[in-house]
Amino acid sequence: MYTVRIMEKVVYLISGGIDSPVAAYLGIKKGWRPVFVHFDNFPFTDDAAKEKAIKMIRHLINITGVDGETLLLPHGRDLEIIVKSCKRNLSCLLCKRMMYRKAEVIAKNYGCEGIITGEIIGEQASQTLRNLILNSKVTKMPIIRPLLGMNKVEVESIAKRIGTFELSLGAAKPCGAAAIKARTQANELELSIEEKKIPIPALLEESIKNAIILEKE
Repeated sequence: MYTVRIMEKVVYLISGGIDSPVAAYLGIKKGWRPVFVHFDNFPFTDDAAKEKAIKMIRHLINITGVDGETLLLPHGRDLEIIVKSCKRNLSCLLCKRMMYRKAEVIAKNYGCEGIITGEIIGEQASQTLRNLILNSKVTKMPIIRPLLGMNKVEVESIAKRIGTFELSLGAAKPCGAAAIKARTQANELELSIEEKKIPIPALLEESIKNAIILEKE
């Protein structure tokens, strides 16, 4: 545990993977108080990812000594519509853009100044530089990516040092809505066309309304 000077609040997007807890750790160390958000993709994933994310969050609170609210947001309905109605090579981008929109609503509700993610350039289709730029356009809230210029080895080294690496290794069902032949260089027009097939305001309202706020330990 160390002492940090807490300043602004930010939303931290936490998955069950290696990267997002490291990004959160670096943000908290910088002095940004957390509001943790995990998107529950059930039925396209199982409970293992959610359970890992909760363990990650509790571990981060423990090692930093900085507490914050934790919210679980349902995201499966979004994925059902995206998979059924939209081009499958764009599903990861459309999913991430919905996540950003929801994160912005949460950020405004909790008085946060930004959103922190664990994205790294080139890690997957939704994280190429072009696609990151396109995804960022759906929110006016700044999206902070502490790991952007790092590689996997560097991130894993930090994860091992802070104790989140082992927590991320548990088995979890791969996302069943993942893109097929994912577009690595999307364009704004095709995303706009596909998003007209998605009832965005209704999905935002439904997810925020049904968010689960975890009790603090």
